[in-house]
Amino acid sequence: MCTVFAYEGDELCLEEVKGILRKTRRRGPDDERIEALPDGGFIAFQRLSIMGPDSRGMQPFHLGHLVSVTNGEFYGFRKEKKNLEKKGYVFSSDSDCEILNPMYMEYGTDTFGKLDAEYASVIYSSEEGLIAARDPIGIRPLFYGYDKKGKIAFASEACLLFPFINDVRPFPPGCYYKQGSFYRYRDIGEVKEVVKGSEEEITEGIRTRLIAGVEKRLDSDVPLGFLLSGGLDSSLVCSIASRLLGKKIRTFAIGMDKDAIDAKYAKIVASYLSSDHTEVVITRNDVISSLEEVIASLATYDITTIRASMGMYLICKYIHKNTDVRVLLTGEVSDELFGYKYTDFAPDADAFEKESQKRVRELYAYDVLRADRCIADNSIEARVPFGDLDFASYVLSIDPEMKMNHTGHGKYLLRKAFDDGTYLPDSILWRDKAAFSDAVGHSLADDLKEYAEKFFEGKDWKKECLKYPEKGRPFTAESLLYRMIFEHYYPGGSDMIPGFWMPNPTWKNCNVSDPSARVLPNYGSSGV
Repeated sequence: MCTVFAYEGDELCLEEVKGILRKTRRRGPDDERIEALPDGGFIAFQRLSIMGPDSRGMQPFHLGHLVSVTNGEFYGFRKEKKNLEKKGYVFSSDSDCEILNPMYMEYGTDTFGKLDAEYASVIYSSEEGLIAARDPIGIRPLFYGYDKKGKIAFASEACLLFPFINDVRPFPPGCYYKQGSFYRYRDIGEVKEVVKGSEEEITEGIRTRLIAGVEKRLDSDVPLGFLLSGGLDSSLVCSIASRLLGKKIRTFAIGMDKDAIDAKYAKIVASYLSSDHTEVVITRNDVISSLEEVIASLATYDITTIRASMGMYLICKYIHKNTDVRVLLTGEVSDELFGYKYTDFAPDADAFEKESQKRVRELYAYDVLRADRCIADNSIEARVPFGDLDFASYVLSIDPEMKMNHTGHGKYLLRKAFDDGTYLPDSILWRDKAAFSDAVGHSLADDLKEYAEKFFEGKDWKKECLKYPEKGRPFTAESLLYRMIFEHYYPGGSDMIPGFWMPNPTWKNCNVSDPSARVLPNYGSSGV
């Protein structure tokens, strides 16, 4: 991960920009560069070296009247680079992000729709001012806001803007900004044509696209690692990668010291793949003592995101301190595409599809936010194969009737796509789903709830909840504690989050008071 920052106003001097950027040094620990813009303001970059890691790959990149900074990965950039070289462009580095300026020279804002990438970019043009864009899912973070004079600023993390911007907002995924307006270049949730076919045809489409999505993300000039929960999604990513690389991969799992669930399944997968496997064990004290640090990093008050981040943050912290791994592949996005425990209760296929589209459009505020922040805060880059644009668009376009849980096995099509007896053992491929925060250990969420209840012991926490606006209002002692910590670091910033990630309350069995899948009647053997 890296940090991008750009500001076209005059409210900050160079020393103030340097001070602000200290907050995100962890995202880009290898180098930092700040450049003044000709018309006032600054563009800056903090680098985590991944592709073309020598000094020539340091940003900002310059070309004619363009200056650009990008946090991201442009997949297939070598092919595009060759096309641009044929047109006379000369490159000075092996960085994938160097292609952005010549692409913009050639295609203008059409560039953003052409990119097969997960990215957040800012371009300064002496002719057009600041231009910014973000990938269609929002896998790479970007925030924006206006100073008191109406001048815009962009940054990878909200904490960089809060010192001088009153109203900080997430940059909308699949959009670009130019000359005062935002334009949508791609809506990831839009289905232009429903994909229909036999089960064999559909599963073949899933398999080939997921394999391609993993393969793209194995291109790295620094060591790779894999987060392995033992669940279906991360296990498939590891299995595919192991095949493609043809060598031993490095896998990492985490679990509570008392009741780890996924760790035991991760061992099965690691043994099956003969991976170089590391298991990290955490305690109640590890979780509680890291809570404020994690919320400050996440910039959210959402219960699910915070719970699920505890294990992810701590395992990435371990990886950063004890290994040379600089890139981690993860299993996020699959749930929103194929369905989760609560989507078993969707009343019909149309409702299932609308819910899936909604969740994918909001991923930037939940699972991919968690993946970015937990991994980037530990100076590692996250890559998300299930977020591959071709793969995600294909799955969203599959006839929703085929994606509903008719068999008792959620994500049936995904499981069936790799059911040839070689990718994973059946005990993993057909294992019941468990949510990550629950699967690290049921005690993790229980410990957090108990800690919050003791924190408010003797106080009327329900009355305290009423102090907050109805949208995103805390409704448990746990959620109130999270909100209070959030407000300490991001006062008045609650609009950055769409709300609490909760099952659809209008569906049968889904009007629940806790986001954990454990409260749903179909949790079953998930926690075994």
